[in-house]
Amino acid sequence: MVDQALLETLDFKAKSLSKRWKNLIRKESHLKHYNSFTDEQLYEMNTPLYHQLARSIERGIDRKVLGSYFVHMGKDRMKKGIPISEVVYASSLSQKTVVDYITSEFLNENPLAMYQIFGTIDKVNEFFFLGCFYIIKGFLEQTYKHLSDNHNISEDLLKTYFKDDFFFKSDVEEDD
Repeated sequence: MVDQALLETLDFKAKSLSKRWKNLIRKESHLKHYNSFTDEQLYEMNTPLYHQLARSIERGIDRKVLGSYFVHMGKDRMKKGIPISEVVYASSLSQKTVVDYITSEFLNENPLAMYQIFGTIDKVNEFFFLGCFYIIKGFLEQTYKHLSDNHNISEDLLKTYFKDDFFFKSDVEEDD
């Protein structure tokens, strides 16, 4: 019940949720790069996220699909010059937007609905926690590639600071 109503909202009112998120972004002085974008640019950046969340709730979390989506997001944000700290913070504000929507719309339901609400919030939290993990992977991979391709930095020096090998792979692999 809660999942289905949320799915409809995520799909049909994604721009409305993006507007709520944009309002949170605008209030944050720590998000200088995000605040340099127009409202429409912010909507374009954030609205697809809610469609992806809907698919993940509907079909279950697929780490390959989710990883690919968020790795691409991390790479894109790095190319746009947005610091990773802002990217993660903006993602947490997207999560807050969804959780606040769920609690405000469904909180006064019966005890069974409350149980469903907590289950749905767990799915939302898992989506965003994994999302941040993969955003960072994508961001670091793009940073590594940028430094390697555009600056005369030795492979040894890069490997000194980029110790993990997860971002050197071309495909996101499922972690078990």
